[in-house]
Amino acid sequence: MSSQRLTEDGLIARFFAPLAGEGALGLKDDAASFSPKSGHDLVLTTDALVESVHFLPEDSPASIARKALGVNVSDLAAKGADPAGFLLSLALPEGWTEEWLAKFAEGLGEAARDFTCPLLGGDTVKARGALTLSVTAIGEVPPGRMVRRTNAQAGDVICVSGTIGDAALGLKLRKDPAWANSLSPDEKAHLDDRYLHPQPRHRLARAVREHAHAAMDVSDGLAGDLAKMMRVSGVSAEIDAEKVPFSSAVQAAIAAEPSLYDLAVTGGDDYEILCTVPENQLDSLLKQADSVGIMMSAIGRVVQGNEIPVFRMKNSERRYDAGSYSHF
Repeated sequence: MSSQRLTEDGLIARFFAPLAGEGALGLKDDAASFSPKSGHDLVLTTDALVESVHFLPEDSPASIARKALGVNVSDLAAKGADPAGFLLSLALPEGWTEEWLAKFAEGLGEAARDFTCPLLGGDTVKARGALTLSVTAIGEVPPGRMVRRTNAQAGDVICVSGTIGDAALGLKLRKDPAWANSLSPDEKAHLDDRYLHPQPRHRLARAVREHAHAAMDVSDGLAGDLAKMMRVSGVSAEIDAEKVPFSSAVQAAIAAEPSLYDLAVTGGDDYEILCTVPENQLDSLLKQADSVGIMMSAIGRVVQGNEIPVFRMKNSERRYDAGSYSHF
């Protein structure tokens, strides 16, 4: 069916209205009506995704949709905020098809249900360039409880959720599969899935706001994002490199090619939560994370100073001057 057969109103009604949450008014109005929970603050975040920058042209539409929402929900989780809804702006390139959009909407709806973050509204336009989409996500926290990245304190224990480096190696695998001949099919599938489908740790939001001094999500690489958080907090960090959590797939890759350690800790798209917690809160944080089925690892400590964080190994140490992805 030709895309020309659908007007903008028809496109919205067919693909996005079925996803609309309470307050979206069926996507029949110019704005949504949103009422936060009584006595809660709003937390707002937005991220744009551009084809060939944040995803590859051959990625499935459902995967693109899941990533677009997932990276924003990840930001909310790192602030200790529970997701409440999102707005979507979608710029479709020449040649888009209704089949592509149907699969995109299906993936978006599934992600919205998984993350408990319904669609509230947005805009759909036609682009002259690459596929571009932007999500603005809304979260809620009790008054004054948003966890900032600027409050890391010397003596805090540094923790990170999940595993690090899977997505960076997954992207490398998609661009150059030959390097991974030593990996099993299951290990390759794991890396590919972690690149395509971020797993925002929204179930950790409560634990983060109850225990963390500072937090942010790992989107541009562990080393670089850690350096950002330490810099704006006016402190530094020491990391036990052997405690950085790696999946069995990343461990196998590093065993075959040790230089991949650097890619694992500097590559982006992990979307794990990096936080600092007082030592007397560490056990409670780990137990609370375990209760929602998410692994949390203590990997180092915040220290006085303004140096780039150091990753200490058995016989060496590393500091990453360019430890995160930058658009500019």
